[in-house]
Amino acid sequence: MPQTPISAPQADILPAPVDLLVIGGGINGCGIARDAVGRGYSVVLAEQGDLAGATSSASTKLFHGGLRYLEYFEFRLVREALIEREVLLRAMPHISWPMRFVLPYHPDMRFEGATPTSRLLGMFMPWMRGRRPAWLIRLGLFLYDSLGGRKILPGTATLHLPGTAEGAPLQERFERAYEYSDCWVEDSRLVVLNARDAQARGATILTRSRVSAAQAKGGLWEVTLETAEGPKTLRARMLVNAAGPWVGAMIHGTLRLNARDKVRLVRGSHIVTRRLYDHDKCYFFQGTDGRIIFAIPYESDFTLIGTTDADHADPDTPPRCTDAERDYLCEFASQYFKRPVTADDVVWSYSGVRPLYDDGARSATAATRDYVLKTDQSAGAPVLHVFGGKITTYRRLAESALARIGAVLPVHNGNWTAGVPLPGGDFPVDGVAALTEDLRRRYPFLDAFWARRLIRAYGTEAPAILGEARSPADLGQDFGATLHEAEVRWLITQEFARTAEDILWRRSKLGLRLTAPQATELARWMASEVSA
Repeated sequence: MPQTPISAPQADILPAPVDLLVIGGGINGCGIARDAVGRGYSVVLAEQGDLAGATSSASTKLFHGGLRYLEYFEFRLVREALIEREVLLRAMPHISWPMRFVLPYHPDMRFEGATPTSRLLGMFMPWMRGRRPAWLIRLGLFLYDSLGGRKILPGTATLHLPGTAEGAPLQERFERAYEYSDCWVEDSRLVVLNARDAQARGATILTRSRVSAAQAKGGLWEVTLETAEGPKTLRARMLVNAAGPWVGAMIHGTLRLNARDKVRLVRGSHIVTRRLYDHDKCYFFQGTDGRIIFAIPYESDFTLIGTTDADHADPDTPPRCTDAERDYLCEFASQYFKRPVTADDVVWSYSGVRPLYDDGARSATAATRDYVLKTDQSAGAPVLHVFGGKITTYRRLAESALARIGAVLPVHNGNWTAGVPLPGGDFPVDGVAALTEDLRRRYPFLDAFWARRLIRAYGTEAPAILGEARSPADLGQDFGATLHEAEVRWLITQEFARTAEDILWRRSKLGLRLTAPQATELARWMASEVSA
């Protein structure tokens, strides 16, 4: 293998003014950058850390309509998300796939009554106060099946739990459940693939480049970036403030604007345990506090449980799953599973901050998950602020953002991203098994886990990583858990990775499998091999 230092794909800053500077390398920023450059805009994206380094790698990792949002009457958001599920499945079948969700039901279950639906039910049917009757759940699932015009995903079914795989891990009091469809997505890989496609179409992607100052001069934004090589300046005709948790700090601090719009930071925490059950379906659990959590098959050998909702004061304070949140999730899940879930079962936890639009909701749970876009030209040059949003609707958010941008900087090209595959996703929705089998035929040294992991991460690009290898030794240094030097070099040169954390917890979740000495060796190797 070559031993010369590796450079990540960081292009020089363009000397001439660009049309758009997108601030923030999460899913919204990368989605907007990809859409914009595909329409003919010149685009630079600046991210202060790693791509998906904050909220976009800390989600529950679902493409879903948001079943519980129906209780808040957010029908437009739910319908848009439901339609998008299948659009996105077709564009990224390697990193997203259908999943069945099991919602256990018991007639004695009681629920918090603060949602609009609960209040309405209590007003007209006061004897139902505190209940979520079976007919109401079935009505919600009927709407969920109908609003999005399903073509790929199967509809709702009723399950009789005793004697079934779905019922086996649950307490015996649960005899009935409803099963419906949503989808899984590898959230941080989704972000990186959008950035890669944006770059392939002509955008400049700058990671580890913090916007430290911006001033409007002569109708243009003059922006200072703090990089590893020192401060750099560029000019842009328009800014897109997609800074996620820092969107408010960007408005009132860096840009010094007097906008009244505010962001509400809501922390969501998750725990990962050893595998709690033996099938591949997800559980949707309803709590008496009005919250819901999911228990999801995760990385073959684990179960993901989340999420919480708690207000978070400062975007610069790194979010973490507190002991109280961990215990809450364990106790919540233990109300359903036969075997109680305890802190000893937890092998990892993570937390992210959702930058929601502050709509004045009483609780973090009730705050809107819909996205809000605001255009501001008060400084003498235009900026678009992006609040909120869901991973499921990121592509539609980008289209809405480009409509706003087009009103200021017109171009002739319109919407184009629907159905256009992301890198590695140019194969059928049901083609993962065939692609995996083909990879094992071409590379017989791959075991089933290794081959499937590569296809689920890279799709049709997996052979480009393996090259002419005839054995694992041909892939260079073995870092453990099927991660070799050839793959690490790909992640550096093609996917903007700069540190071991980028690779182990965002480009993959191999951090769950590598030992501490192995992770240390990867970090040492990257520090010596990657050029600044």
